[in-house]
Amino acid sequence: MDTIFFILSKAVQFCIEPLNWVLFWVVLALLFLLLRKIHLAKRFLWISLFNLALVGYLPTSEFLLRALENSAPRINLSQVGNGDLGGMIILGGAIEGGEIATDRGEVSIYSSAERVTKAFELIRKYPDLPLIFSGYSGRINPKGVSEADAFKQLIQEQGLDGAQVYYENQSRNTYENVLYLKPMMQELGGKTDAGLLKPWLVISSASHMYRSLQIFQKQGIDVLALPVDYQTANSLQWTSFDLVEGAQNWNKALHELIGLLAYWITGKL
Repeated sequence: MDTIFFILSKAVQFCIEPLNWVLFWVVLALLFLLLRKIHLAKRFLWISLFNLALVGYLPTSEFLLRALENSAPRINLSQVGNGDLGGMIILGGAIEGGEIATDRGEVSIYSSAERVTKAFELIRKYPDLPLIFSGYSGRINPKGVSEADAFKQLIQEQGLDGAQVYYENQSRNTYENVLYLKPMMQELGGKTDAGLLKPWLVISSASHMYRSLQIFQKQGIDVLALPVDYQTANSLQWTSFDLVEGAQNWNKALHELIGLLAYWITGKL
């Protein structure tokens, strides 16, 4: 069932790509033009132009994305002592493993690179705390090295002490992240005086953090959020138009909103 859910999520991901809809409207317009339905062809061309304007005008996408990024409170690390944490978690999604890392011998990092750089910072700041990198691949047919193995290579290249770094290399999405992390956290994490598992620090993109916290909560795991990779500021860019940035914003926002809905329907949060 989880595999079917994963495959369906990838199909939905393609469908919600905002610029794919522009192509869809244009194809419909051409179809009706061939059928000599000029009025319908014009209608769908206008829809495609409206779609482009909606995608490119940044405040429309920033409004949704900023709400997601602000939905998870960020922990102040200066107020957290080393002994207050059970460990740290980096959720995958920022590293290109696969064939590129194998063929080129170099690990590529996506736009969510802050997940990786924050991990390096935390390894130096909390050398005695266990850190788990969680992620195999988000592709239907993964090839080459996993994200976890790629992260291990980055740790070695940076000359960091990997003695307290652990890897979960089976998960394909956030739900599986949490599912496979849970027994590792229970084994590696410290306990409070009451015998409870100490809270773990979770690092992920700000837009993705709310869904992550809800899944951890559903599994009965106490975590603290350290969101990174913010894409919006405190104020909207009212005069800005950018198709590339707008498409990326819409993709991130719709991905999370539909993900929240799908996970709620299937009882994952």
